[in-house]
Amino acid sequence: MTEYKMYIGGEFADSAQKLEVFNPYNNEKIAETFLAGKDELEKAIQKGKAVEEELKNFPVYKRFEILREISDKIKANADHLALVLAQESGKPMRYAKGEIARAAQTFLVAAEEAKRLPKEYFSIDWTPAGVGKEGFVKYFPIGLVAAIAPFNFPLNLSVHKLAPAIAAGNPIILKPARSTPLSVLELAKIIDQTDLPKGAVSILPMDRVAGNLLVTDERFKMLTFTGSPEVGWQMKQNAGTKKVLLELGGNAGVIVSKHADIDLAVKKCMVGAFAYSGQVCIHVQRIYVQRAVFDVFTNRMIEETKKLKSGDPEKDDTEISVMIDQANADRVESWVNDAKDDGAKILFGGKKYGAFFEPTIITNTKPEMNVCRLEIFGPVITVEPFEEFADAVNEINNSEYGLQAGVFTSHTIEVNYAFNNLEVGGIIIDDVPTFRVDHMPYGGVKNSGLGREGVKYSIQEMMEPRLLVKPIID
Repeated sequence: MTEYKMYIGGEFADSAQKLEVFNPYNNEKIAETFLAGKDELEKAIQKGKAVEEELKNFPVYKRFEILREISDKIKANADHLALVLAQESGKPMRYAKGEIARAAQTFLVAAEEAKRLPKEYFSIDWTPAGVGKEGFVKYFPIGLVAAIAPFNFPLNLSVHKLAPAIAAGNPIILKPARSTPLSVLELAKIIDQTDLPKGAVSILPMDRVAGNLLVTDERFKMLTFTGSPEVGWQMKQNAGTKKVLLELGGNAGVIVSKHADIDLAVKKCMVGAFAYSGQVCIHVQRIYVQRAVFDVFTNRMIEETKKLKSGDPEKDDTEISVMIDQANADRVESWVNDAKDDGAKILFGGKKYGAFFEPTIITNTKPEMNVCRLEIFGPVITVEPFEEFADAVNEINNSEYGLQAGVFTSHTIEVNYAFNNLEVGGIIIDDVPTFRVDHMPYGGVKNSGLGREGVKYSIQEMMEPRLLVKPIID
């Protein structure tokens, strides 16, 4: 068993509160770390505030070198980091390795984006009053950032907050999920080896009192949170005047048109539906298939789902394993049983074994069922037929969420209709909503959040524009 210390502004430290971390696959205790309380957080805040001015003026070439160095060291330690991530989260190794690669890529993108921080020049003489003047907009670091990351991508979703903050010149204090703090504490060891000013980054698992202060303390100029809508919107209410960026998940929909490549749609939907047991914000949850190809698509999905290999997440050939804990598996079972009792038909799966829930396909559902209406965050999909393309678009829009949607079609008219009418933050053509590369804008509408992540876009969120108007000097 390993002991991990918290990272408080350049120092590794413990506290009076221990946090035990368990492997969700076998319930073995794999590590101990510590919870920061009010005192530990105060130390991190003071260290962060102390380097705000230094980070603001930190040369771009140094930011680039540091971010690239972190990226390189993540790649150099990829096998170890993937093992830690798989053990703490129950994520199959194939997906854990993918997450490590993405984390390295995110730091590399941030290094490149540090070279082109936003700025603008524009003419002022659009009106007579502006004759002889010119305007400049320069973006400045917003200041100390509070960040809260979830369990499902414990490293890369933390990196999506840390890397842009470093690139923008902001100090940041990050709270990882209590169930999965280890991979990001491993990252702290890498960050500590760089020339980044001490105080620029703190990584602290926290007790409830300290966690609440991330939201309410006015010394934080921004809060960036990834998690549930209920928690996120409550945080926004309590955040005072600080800027708030929220990524809150969804119940992502997919449209499979009769003009689609069915083999491609099945292949992509399998991954989008069941990767990491569906514990992904853009997990494929609701699939709408044009009636002419409904039976073919559904039968193929059932056939391919039967082939999924379940088991130990540390084995390279495992495709689906346990959920993060027993409570979430119990919740998914309850929602599936409720749908069945209300007339839904389980085409495959539906059973739970401890924290493992079978990959499950359901049809004959109703929009008001929890398996459709809410974010199931489990290995469950619903499959329903539609007649006209517009009907499927309306079904996806019939949701309180709007993060991403996938559309499989070869018709340009349908592509354009989807883009202009789907009420989501991103539409992915001939792929699932689970598709994400780390430099694209990422975020949603309605109950799916506020603002956009993606390195360039996070940097913009973490900076403030300042206008200079001055006379034109010949």
